[in-house]
Amino acid sequence: MDLPLGYKPSVSVIQGEKLVCRLNKSICGLKQASRQWFAKFSHSLIQFGFQQSKSDYSLFTKGNGFFFVALLVYVDDIIITGPDLTVIDSLKSFLHSQFKLKDLGRLRYFLGLEIAQSKSGIFLSQRHYTLQILEDTGFLGCKPVHLPMVHNLKLSMHDGELLEDPSIYRRLIGQLLYLTISRPDITFTVHKLSQFVSHPRKPHLDVVHHLLQYLKSTPGQGLSFLASSSLQLRAFSDVDLGSCLDTRRSVTGFCVFLGDSLVSWKSKKQTTMSRSSAEAEYRALASTASEITWINQILMDFHVFILSHALLFCDNQAAMHIANNPVFHDRTKHIELDCHFIRDKVVAGHIKLLPIRSQHLLADLFTKALLAPQLFSLLSKMAVVNPHGPS
Repeated sequence: MDLPLGYKPSVSVIQGEKLVCRLNKSICGLKQASRQWFAKFSHSLIQFGFQQSKSDYSLFTKGNGFFFVALLVYVDDIIITGPDLTVIDSLKSFLHSQFKLKDLGRLRYFLGLEIAQSKSGIFLSQRHYTLQILEDTGFLGCKPVHLPMVHNLKLSMHDGELLEDPSIYRRLIGQLLYLTISRPDITFTVHKLSQFVSHPRKPHLDVVHHLLQYLKSTPGQGLSFLASSSLQLRAFSDVDLGSCLDTRRSVTGFCVFLGDSLVSWKSKKQTTMSRSSAEAEYRALASTASEITWINQILMDFHVFILSHALLFCDNQAAMHIANNPVFHDRTKHIELDCHFIRDKVVAGHIKLLPIRSQHLLADLFTKALLAPQLFSLLSKMAVVNPHGPS
């Protein structure tokens, strides 16, 4: 009889009988292994007195004040932080008693992220990861350019010759998507290029190569988080109306700051076609309000309570009027109910909408390709710095 793969009988097998194995322990490499490991790990932490965050299930916290400790886990990589080293050492001892762990000391490198700490703050970059991409693609010695994407360049899924081997393009986009964790300057370009992974064409690959040339000029660029920053939440929301040539849908862009530190940003094509710029901006406001709510919940897990309302800046007066005033209900009957989430937050006093001139709107970086002067001006306001560049 044919035996299942991995089955080794210890006794004689009855002819015609079908036998299977039941695994009492997950084997490394199986799809179930990581899930079983996380279930065991989280159960052990909860038994030790930790609470699992409802906003991010990989975050565990315990205690408060000076005895507060937080643990963040990704598969089998763990970060532990807290104000008291004694509490952290106690947690390490517990983890060593339950699992086989290797203590790498002070946080310097985590999943491709390079972290530099000082009394003034933290600097986060992916320099080594960027250089590895350039080396793998043969662009380590290329001529650098100063913009991630040519201004006013229009891309379509129908223009140009199809690539013979689309896997090269898809692999590059996957690598670049991970790079956007610390590079808000390339977020819009990567978002745009990721829309063509199903049927990539020659013009799309040319833009990827142009982006690699830009990365060559700024491989060590990253985010600076100042220790002296305030705890005021500020957000900027913007839309590029109907910019997609294939679907005529708008692109939402937003960024959220905690004090002067950029903590969240996104560039995404809207799921439906908007009938006006006010509607498109209103949908973007709802997405930004959702992100602000999530960040507030994460801060509460760290016992950081922001008493003042979050400030949300928008350059569209019509969208602000719709969010502030229910008399405009007749104009919004066709908009999905979930978009009115922003109105509920404004009425509850959690978010305050403020107008801003378009040239000062930081979220403009995530909706379109910009010219060099505007790009560099916005990056400087976002605390995006290149410590390896000329001073």
